Amino acid sequence: MLEILLDNKNGQVWDVSEIASDISWTTSRVGRPASFEFTLIGSAIFQDRTFAVNNGDIVRVTKDGVNVFYGYVFSIDMNQDAEIGIKAYDQVRYLLNKDTFVFKNQTIGDIIREIAKKFELKTGRIDDTGYKIPSMIEDGQTLLDIIEKAITLTMSATGQFYVFFDDFGELSLRDVRSFDAGIYVGDGSLMTAFEHTRDIDSDTYNRIKLYRDNQQTGRREIYMAQDSANIAKWGVLQLYESVDENMNAAQIGEMLDRMMKLKNREQRTLKLDAIGDIRVRSGMYLPIIIESLGINQPMMVDEVKHRFDGANHTMSLTLKVV
Repeated sequence: MLEILLDNKNGQVWDVSEIASDISWTTSRVGRPASFEFTLIGSAIFQDRTFAVNNGDIVRVTKDGVNVFYGYVFSIDMNQDAEIGIKAYDQVRYLLNKDTFVFKNQTIGDIIREIAKKFELKTGRIDDTGYKIPSMIEDGQTLLDIIEKAITLTMSATGQFYVFFDDFGELSLRDVRSFDAGIYVGDGSLMTAFEHTRDIDSDTYNRIKLYRDNQQTGRREIYMAQDSANIAKWGVLQLYESVDENMNAAQIGEMLDRMMKLKNREQRTLKLDAIGDIRVRSGMYLPIIIESLGINQPMMVDEVKHRFDGANHTMSLTLKVV
């Protein structure tokens, strides 16, 4: 059973599970906080003069005793039928604030902890990446963009993916290799419908140029890798990016190899509708088996929206091959 508690921070905690409808929980891998939305329908609880819901109130959600969502009310809508629509976000919403930071030789975890401390946010499990980013100078950027840039730089340097999210009120960083739901989705398991897309439009590059400005010589050094066969098929799709000036030629060459393996291919996106399982959230690898598409492999969950309607629980997923 889904339990939804409203905490107004003054000692009053309301269980609104029985009067909530239109319930959804959405998580996205990048760019957005997790959200929890629901509507309170007219009932006796509104006759209690002590009942109130305000922006900033805490929303705690569990299902059969398992933690699902912990966040804060950011939007309240009311209509003529005495229905109240509530939208809450987790802590990641506060990372949409902008600020300026300078980091040198710090890991993603170091960066997350420094930002969290400054903005009074709670942290939880933060996996050690083992890689220190040489330099990041971020002026007037959102805190979330800064953290996601650190993750991208680490991935480019190490080839390893990490996922950042709020884990029931604690900012967390997980190595995706240890972050899974323990289930598969597809033929014979949960899936009810799918839509599959192959494209070279979103994040495909068959020529990658990396440049480094050499402060000693005053010259810009270019390092390039390309796939002539794919250029003949698709035309030139070029990515042009700077690298840290402290990287040497061997390190840049290794980065080029990793980026070509990741970018020089069709991008495959899969959208699934399925029976819901709260263990599934964005950022994790999820084994997918769909024989008609020739898919039998883990795919990364870009976004998942869970919907709850009484005893019915469904989910819509967007996944990609990485």
